[in-house]
Amino acid sequence: MKMTRLITATALTAAGLVGAQSAMAYQAGDVYVRGGIAKTEVKDDNGRVAGADLDISDERGFAYGLGYQFHDKFGVELNGTESFEHDLALDGAGIGSVERMPLNLMLNYYPMGGTDSRIQPYVGAGLNYTHFSDEELSGLEIEESYGPAAQAGVDFALTDHLLIGAFAQYADVDADAKLDGTDIGEAEVDPVTVGGSFTYRF
Repeated sequence: MKMTRLITATALTAAGLVGAQSAMAYQAGDVYVRGGIAKTEVKDDNGRVAGADLDISDERGFAYGLGYQFHDKFGVELNGTESFEHDLALDGAGIGSVERMPLNLMLNYYPMGGTDSRIQPYVGAGLNYTHFSDEELSGLEIEESYGPAAQAGVDFALTDHLLIGAFAQYADVDADAKLDGTDIGEAEVDPVTVGGSFTYRF
């Protein structure tokens, strides 16, 4: 995957840049903002809608996050992406597109939090909310979805305030589909999102 190789190269480069520095990352009371680029890949089998196999395209776009550390090793984070416009197909025939906007509320654990380590891995678990809109097919409505979410990532401190990193996220996204108000099936998205970001810590 090209995106994965790019993230890996970015992370290794960042590690080299900070080799001669000592910067503490993530401690109680920190507030941070993130911004970067992400690629989302949906599961291979997207369910059946109106008696046909549904296919949903992979997409990429801008990712963001806002977090607060209430403990050296624990924090909460609200993150998401811009609306992804996914192409839809039934049995291989295109039926237009739909926009999907995810939002995740996470509890993160930082095993190296509160230390002078420049490398700060983390894992998180929480809740995903996904809103669908702008369905191109007339009469089609894909309802909102709630489900569990998880993430893992690593940040490298360039300075006391600026970090660079990579992340991967998973969300359980299953949404009912209706046509002119009638249930016609379920869209199974379950996206895996990977990306790279810059983080500014206040």
